[in-house]
Amino acid sequence: MTNISRKVAVIGLGSMGLGMAKTLVSNGWDVAGCDISAKARDALIDAGGSAFDSGAAAAKNRCAVLCVVVNSKQTEAILWGEKGVAKAMAPGSVFVSCATMAPEYARNFAARLESDGVHYLDAPISGGALKAASGELSVMASGSAKAFECADEVLEAISAKIHCLGDSAGAGSSVKMINQLLAGVHIAAACEAIALAAKMELDLQVVYDVICNSAGNSWMFENRVPHVLEGDYSPLSSVEIFIKDLGIVHDIAHSKHFPAPLSAAALQMYLAAAGAGMAKDDDSSLARIYAQLSGAKLP
Repeated sequence: MTNISRKVAVIGLGSMGLGMAKTLVSNGWDVAGCDISAKARDALIDAGGSAFDSGAAAAKNRCAVLCVVVNSKQTEAILWGEKGVAKAMAPGSVFVSCATMAPEYARNFAARLESDGVHYLDAPISGGALKAASGELSVMASGSAKAFECADEVLEAISAKIHCLGDSAGAGSSVKMINQLLAGVHIAAACEAIALAAKMELDLQVVYDVICNSAGNSWMFENRVPHVLEGDYSPLSSVEIFIKDLGIVHDIAHSKHFPAPLSAAALQMYLAAAGAGMAKDDDSSLARIYAQLSGAKLP
């Protein structure tokens, strides 16, 4: 595989995938991207990569394929749909699955792909668009030793921390769901807090500055509340993402007979935002729902 050892494909050039692709280019990788958006493909070309509208074309003669899509359905289509990458990938190469999905899907996809001689690494990511662009993502990975070996240099280029969580697919996705439970609840709590501050007619910038330097702070409060203060709900991470992810958390908890009231309450707020027409808006839109319910005035 020496002739393809520095060649990688990135399937899905959204806010995360494009940042990862550009990071790889800047680290000297030959990067081929694929996305349905011509604008996204052009952005990668401008950064020094190449781009295709077919996953199979992008994956040909690549040592690794990073799949940065939304869910298991899209991942399966990328692998085995029309012009899918599974048949195009070189034997012994690795498919790095970054989508958030229920662990049983990761296990199923790994078994199917590895039966064709291609490695599968279950490797969901966290850190957002800024960390993707700076090569500082957190990767929650599980898979065979060979899958890790094949993906090692690619993961080093895009991440600040690689968490090696086990020797089989599913563990990475399981840990990611715990992360998403916390992330979804923390966003909902941050939006509830800043909307209550607005209802109390406090100076929201002052509240933000105080909380960011106090025990009540969270990464999500610090990251999402500025969207509210600016009145900008352009989607960096959308409401519908957390409907999907907290829905998976709910299903897992239900299957384990495990009570999860906080994530269930948060899920209802995301569903309320979607019902109000905000499904594709930034997840900080939950603050707008609190404002609508209470009469609070936001920027």
